[in-house]
Amino acid sequence: MTTSTEKSYFDLHITGLGYLNRIREVKPKKGDAFLACDIAALNGPSDDVSYVRFDTRVSGSEAQHLVRRCIQAVDAEKKVMIGFRLGDLWTDTFTYSKGKRAGEQGVSLKARLLFVSWIKVDGKLAYKAESKPTETDECTPEVPVTTDVPAAQQAPAAEPSKPAADAADDDSADASALAVAESF
Repeated sequence: MTTSTEKSYFDLHITGLGYLNRIREVKPKKGDAFLACDIAALNGPSDDVSYVRFDTRVSGSEAQHLVRRCIQAVDAEKKVMIGFRLGDLWTDTFTYSKGKRAGEQGVSLKARLLFVSWIKVDGKLAYKAESKPTETDECTPEVPVTTDVPAAQQAPAAEPSKPAADAADDDSADASALAVAESF
């Protein structure tokens, strides 16, 4: 009997859109230096938006390259909005050292920035990730498979997972989210 030494994981990802802030190179006393940034993620209804701040470590070479491209725009205080995916969320407690909350405990949400789907600088699209084919696209045969079973006895064709009306609603929801994003 053989046993597998591979570990399996359950991923918890956060997707959203938000403003990119505080891009910096962090050099800890122990360990290697890494790229970090803050994301002020939009949350709540579009007419009363609130922000959730994430302090992120930028993971992956593509995400690092894209965030580094935004350094000048963020330093120039331009509004840099990104579509993002975060993973490995955890909290970190700290004590405020200055300001009106000096001495109080605070909590910081930390995560790894895994993927940047798009970037807008002052409302203009600067980057959009290419869509990747899904597994079903890769598995779909190019030539139809024929069988000897008459058509009446074959199983009915699979219905699409989402009705066309719902797909149109998703497109309008995406458009309204981007319109909200552009208004800030």
